[in-house]
Amino acid sequence: MMIELIAVLTAARDDSPLVMTIDHGRSLPSGPLESTHRSLQAGVRAWVERQTGHPIGHVEQLYTFADHDRTLAMPQGRMIAISYLALTRSHAGETGWRNWYDYFPWENYKAEEGRTCRALIEHKLQQWVAGMENPATRMRQKQRCASLFAIGNLSAWNDELVLQRYELLYEAGLVVEAGCPLEHAVPGLAMYHDHRRILATGMARLRAKIRYRPVVFELMPEEFTLLQLQRMVESLSGIHIHKQNFRRLIMQQQLIEETGAMEERTGGRPARLFRFCGEVRQARQITGTKVPLALP
Repeated sequence: MMIELIAVLTAARDDSPLVMTIDHGRSLPSGPLESTHRSLQAGVRAWVERQTGHPIGHVEQLYTFADHDRTLAMPQGRMIAISYLALTRSHAGETGWRNWYDYFPWENYKAEEGRTCRALIEHKLQQWVAGMENPATRMRQKQRCASLFAIGNLSAWNDELVLQRYELLYEAGLVVEAGCPLEHAVPGLAMYHDHRRILATGMARLRAKIRYRPVVFELMPEEFTLLQLQRMVESLSGIHIHKQNFRRLIMQQQLIEETGAMEERTGGRPARLFRFCGEVRQARQITGTKVPLALP
């Protein structure tokens, strides 16, 4: 048995959520737990810095994967993967960063590409369900597909169900990792082993956390406008936000404060610059931002 340490290292640039990858975008930073590692966290930090040159700060354990299926093609035998989620800021010139939505285009609910991809997925899932012989199974899977992909009810889209949607596509044989030929698979870059599944888990965790923890500020520059903050949250969630409700809630919760400076490079009127209140962050760990999200 072998223990593998895997990092979902997330940043943002130009209103796009990014994940650090290796192997030309096919893997997440990872490596085996070694006897020289002082702890699991020390091990994952060491592998990230060794493979990417990017030091990481705070990390939290994400999930432990020990499914038998994940090691069927691995000569080492049964492998346990312990994954971690870390937030950071990307820097100019760094390589390895890839957009979340290169792997999960259907998760970008506010983009035309995402809408087109979901229409294709709906068609393929309907074909999959129609081929089932058992009526009860067919009905159950039809309801599952409709629920996860909000088929027929756009307002039912739940941005946190990233992993469940990927696992449905895997079960339906519509992703390369499930053995589907590339020409028949749904859009989205594949990853080695189950790394795309682990990335989906990290995306789901972060999307959930922005509703009750002010983690989005870990990805923001030191000073930012309210519009930049809104766009960051929209990029992570993949859905649109009510502008006025968002601004009102952010101001009411006193998570940010004005710097007194203005951002001149807005393409229009100068905008006020804000910064995050560090003391407030510690005091508001329970209530968080309660970001108001809404479908387009």
